[in-house]
Amino acid sequence: MPSLRRRDDAVPTPYTVPNTGQWDGNDGSWSTFRLSVGTPPQEFRVLVSTRGHETWVPVPEGCTADDPDNCATARGAEPFQGSNSPGFQSNKSQTWDSVGIYNLGLEDDLGLTGGGLYGYDTVRLGGSQDDDALQMGHQVVAGVADKDFYMGVLGLSPISSSFDSTSEPVTSLLNNLKTNNSIPSRSYAYTAGARYRNKKVPGSLILGGYDQTRFNSPPKFNFTFADGDTSNLVVGVQSITASNSLVGVVAMTHTGHLSLIDSTVPELWLPQDVCDTFAANFGLTYDNATELYLVNDTMHARLTSLNPEFTIKLGNEIYTSETNSTNIVLPYAAFDLETTTSSYPNATRYFPIRRAANDSQYRLGRTLLQEAYLVVDHERRNFTVAQARFADPLPAADVVAIRSPGDAQEDDDTFGSSTGLSTGATAGIAVAASVVGVFLIVAVIFCWRRRSKRKGAEQKATEALQLQQQQQQLQQQQQQQEEAKWHGFFPAEVDNGEIVEMQGSKYDQHKDRSELDPGRDNAYELAAAHVPMVYEMEANGPRRGRNDPKDQRFSWQD
Repeated sequence: MPSLRRRDDAVPTPYTVPNTGQWDGNDGSWSTFRLSVGTPPQEFRVLVSTRGHETWVPVPEGCTADDPDNCATARGAEPFQGSNSPGFQSNKSQTWDSVGIYNLGLEDDLGLTGGGLYGYDTVRLGGSQDDDALQMGHQVVAGVADKDFYMGVLGLSPISSSFDSTSEPVTSLLNNLKTNNSIPSRSYAYTAGARYRNKKVPGSLILGGYDQTRFNSPPKFNFTFADGDTSNLVVGVQSITASNSLVGVVAMTHTGHLSLIDSTVPELWLPQDVCDTFAANFGLTYDNATELYLVNDTMHARLTSLNPEFTIKLGNEIYTSETNSTNIVLPYAAFDLETTTSSYPNATRYFPIRRAANDSQYRLGRTLLQEAYLVVDHERRNFTVAQARFADPLPAADVVAIRSPGDAQEDDDTFGSSTGLSTGATAGIAVAASVVGVFLIVAVIFCWRRRSKRKGAEQKATEALQLQQQQQQLQQQQQQQEEAKWHGFFPAEVDNGEIVEMQGSKYDQHKDRSELDPGRDNAYELAAAHVPMVYEMEANGPRRGRNDPKDQRFSWQD
């Protein structure tokens, strides 16, 4: 059983994973988060993976003599025991339990492959000196050398892991935190941050809640998970349009397609015809060797001057709907990235779109999440994608808890001192809106009733005048006095803003199981740029084929 540090709170509150305040990566400049692995803790700066369910950190084999001296530091390794760290050193962790070298598998369908040194160890969501950091023992950890995954990642999916058909499934970080009563629910909120906004707006990651200061609210609707799928964030890309392109306003798409929100990768993986339209309207140059779209200095200057905006319309379906869709607007700055890989020794400006070979490769990566705020509720099987908000100055966080369905506090309509409403993600905002709405409705009814009374009084006065002409002056005086009371008063109209609530049905997490993943089946040697490996697989048996069930690594949905 995983050994977890239980929070002191009787009622769990959301946990904010600490941001490093730094910007890292070889495919852009990305806001990173701090975590530690092992005993004693070894610290790393990592990115967030909305698709992954494991913790990955770089290992020493990932940096060679051909790399710069700061290679490990650039990949997120922080100083350890008084000196620069070369990466995760499993032999210096007292709690490391090695499993072996296996295929990472997460992005095999994108052609991003590599091996990882897998084992179990303690994972701490924060720095080694952070006494309030949540931590868990016996968590799946992979040491990664391959530079396709340059930075470490923190996986947020609730999928469980197993390395063969006989081993017990190992639950994910998110599930362990919920089981341990460390967070209110299997939910999270994430935005990647935007270095180009204001004074560099950092990313935000909250487990079990969301920060309502970081997005424009309320969103129109929630996205739902696909049937039988409890992890993948699939959305319909209904349209992409651009303004201020080289030819003005232009439609980048002609039909919709389904895509996966996946922060593991930076780019938008799109149909080739869409990429061609981008290239033609923004002066992009396709590099056949790297399959990247490059932007030369002249074109960059022109695009900066034009400052185009890109509107991505998302919905549950691929067909455009004005009521069941949401627009995410991105400025050109969100696409203005630089890459510094072995193919480009000098920083080279590129435009983060990629040609998808088939529909299984369609992705919306970190580029989108610079301008979008993502709230995922695995227990209600829905998620929200809202336009991110960039107030200047950035206000203090206003964190709202997302309670599990059936939680005793789920229907509590009171505000907490630091966590806001104790309700679901969107419901937290909706309660505040509903209070205002009810107040306005009551005001309208009150006003209407009083005005009705006034009209009745006037009618009676008119009848009295007809019957009693001698009292005309008195009746007129009474009428004037009554009208004076109401002069200038008009009932306020009720705001017709839509109140959005989370779906309340409870999902049986044991009802469905995902299919076995053959992409994770076999053990692989850990790539080390053609240098001898420190770790080797046992070689006392024949190498099995990719789909041999005797050597498969499985993943289950939790």
